[in-house]
Amino acid sequence: MKVLKFGGTSVGSPETILNVKKIVESQSEPVIVVVSALGGVTDQLLRTARTAASGDSSYMEQYSVIVDRHRCMVDAVVMPDKKEAVAVKVNELLDELGNILKGIYLIKDLSPKTTDAIVSYGEGMSSILMTGVIEGAEWFDARKFIKTTSHFTKHIVDMELTRSLIGETFKSLPKVALVPGFISSDKNTGEVTNLGRGGSDYTAAILAARLHATQLEIWTDVDGFMTADPRVINNAYTIESLTFVEAMELSNFGAKVIYPPTIFPVFHANIPILIKNTMNPDGPGTYIAREVESDQRKAIKGISSINDTCLITVMGLGMVGVIGVNYRIFKVLAKAGISVFFVSQASSENTTSIGVKNDDADMAIQVLEEEFASEIKLGEINQMKKECNLATVAIVGENMKRTPGMAGKLFGTLGRNGINVIACAQGASETNISFVITLESLRKALNVIHDSFFLSDYQVLNVFVAGVGLVGSNLLGQIHKQKEKLQNTNSLKINIVGITNSKKFITCREGIDMNNYKELLAASEHISTPESFRDEIIGMNIFNSVFVDCTASPQVASIYKDLLQHNVSVVTANKVAASSEYALYSDLKNISRKRGVKFLFETNVGAGLPIINTIGDLINSGDHILKIEAVVSGTLNYIFNVMSEEVPLSRAIRMAMDAGYAEPDPRIDLSGMDVLRKLVILSREAGYKLEQEDVKKNLFVPQEYFDGSIEDFWTNVTKLDTQFEARRKELEAEGKRLRFVARFEEGQAEIGLQEVDANSPFYHLEGSNNVILLTTERYNEYPLQIKGYGAGASVTAAGVFADMISIANIR
Repeated sequence: MKVLKFGGTSVGSPETILNVKKIVESQSEPVIVVVSALGGVTDQLLRTARTAASGDSSYMEQYSVIVDRHRCMVDAVVMPDKKEAVAVKVNELLDELGNILKGIYLIKDLSPKTTDAIVSYGEGMSSILMTGVIEGAEWFDARKFIKTTSHFTKHIVDMELTRSLIGETFKSLPKVALVPGFISSDKNTGEVTNLGRGGSDYTAAILAARLHATQLEIWTDVDGFMTADPRVINNAYTIESLTFVEAMELSNFGAKVIYPPTIFPVFHANIPILIKNTMNPDGPGTYIAREVESDQRKAIKGISSINDTCLITVMGLGMVGVIGVNYRIFKVLAKAGISVFFVSQASSENTTSIGVKNDDADMAIQVLEEEFASEIKLGEINQMKKECNLATVAIVGENMKRTPGMAGKLFGTLGRNGINVIACAQGASETNISFVITLESLRKALNVIHDSFFLSDYQVLNVFVAGVGLVGSNLLGQIHKQKEKLQNTNSLKINIVGITNSKKFITCREGIDMNNYKELLAASEHISTPESFRDEIIGMNIFNSVFVDCTASPQVASIYKDLLQHNVSVVTANKVAASSEYALYSDLKNISRKRGVKFLFETNVGAGLPIINTIGDLINSGDHILKIEAVVSGTLNYIFNVMSEEVPLSRAIRMAMDAGYAEPDPRIDLSGMDVLRKLVILSREAGYKLEQEDVKKNLFVPQEYFDGSIEDFWTNVTKLDTQFEARRKELEAEGKRLRFVARFEEGQAEIGLQEVDANSPFYHLEGSNNVILLTTERYNEYPLQIKGYGAGASVTAAGVFADMISIANIR
């Protein structure tokens, strides 16, 4: 036989009650069905009783709502041939309830005994109602076999007597035995009592344990235990199986699927529990047993949290080595009826932190200060300290005890995302690590843990993109095209959560639709400045955040430091930050290392070429870079490659613009500033402290061409055509070509136009290709050569994309 328990939401509407009917009548073996009161009725009963006790005649209106609801439910769901008999019994109970409420109203008093009697009517009426819904159901009065004894203000089940009475009552089982949950009676007086919070679960568990049920099924309004709160984690999913220990740990820390104390009877009897959803009966649910099969790849099963936490700290040198301090702490709190759900103690014994509900904090402080008044007066213990509006998070899983480094991975993951752990605790069983954080960090913490510990099907990068010009729009297109493959093949989900241009920005925590982001951006009411976008990113506080800069703006580069300090990784195609003052460059690198986030700028030098990463690998593996020689301006290389008798210098410059290689103002490229910045970045990455002012510039365009307007430039630049054509012909005859070369050696840096012959690696460069030569202690006689496309929006975007993916550390 099985025991099936249906909660208030399962019997809360005609639709759910008819689902219960289908579920029960489909069973192939005898079942005991335990039901709660109709959803919300217990609270209604208590409110009505309190209203009556206050002498407020409006209790009658509240009572009428209860009457109407039960009568309407009888009409809606009870089988026609049973409707009259069920209606009579329900009306009798409603009349009794009305008389009790009238008496309370008249004497204006509501005793605990009367309260127990009133709330019992909820389960009493719902269980009688259900006998008229389920074919062949036979009603059993729980008050006759669930017996309690008084213990202070609580009713404790007399297990020996209860087990005996259950055995006698259910010697022979009908096909469906219907039992009201929650209610019981005093073993001495016979007065109505109840089993308190989770009472219906407790009734079902006691019955299942005594009658050796094959399984206890708890039917509710969720599919089972979830890996995390689905209201916070979009991709949280149902946990297929849990051990009793795991289920209890998750429940203790906020997963409101079961109430742990109520399932002890089946735990001790080793009877499995199945959590199912009344509205989704075909779902697998969550299976709970003493031993279950588990995925060894996943060290944790789930995450639960309590967002109503106040941390109280008892601290003082007078606690060190003194026996009984903790005993006094917990004794006085228990006496005050204050529940402690978190404890953390320093090994030196001078600090004990406890977690209580915010509403209990003031009372806890009061009783603790009274208990330790003499120690506080003598200075042996400090004044009690409280920190409210916090959250407690627990990660749970029995596999943790077989997995070294779990705590390290947890706190490292939180730290890299800028989440500060205020207090932590771990039991010797290693099935639970719990910690306290600020309430503002809760969403971020749950997401990053769910993501990092493989409870999600994929890792998530939440990306903010600045700039939707050529590089930015190419990047967004590449991400959109590759998104499904990365998710399916590499378990990586790239979520674009923010986009800005120079005028407006848009954000969406769940992800922006890439099919119409341009329209959304145009319609946005958010005015964009680098500072406003920075503040939005920091305010959203999303886990695994990455800021991608596809602009050339110094103003955008100025927000990197703030973002890194808030644990947002930065990927940039913008050269400004890495080539500006060495102090800023060094500061950004140090902050990223300290915060455990990334500051990546591979595309600053060779678009998509792996130059900076290669230099880093050489340095980190112990090599030393002696000399750097490079042609790193795709624009200038393109210009010198297309120059010919038919294509003078001025036309070649225009062709570079038309091809998308040159800036809108080509003087930026012709000035060599772009190459200078790249050489500064390469030298710094090679380990040298170099400023832009240290680079010697040998420019090929006279300074006067950079003065005045862009129109003046186009008017005057043709004057250089004859000179350059003559030089080109001369070099062609000698078998040489012009290349704009950057060079660093022995602390000396310079850029300028050079003539190279066919023996030079620079000679055969075509189009906008770049080449970088690295002479190192290892690559000395034959320098390491990196060559390929060095300009263009598509390859630059691809390089930025590669940097983004490297943050996820996938292969």
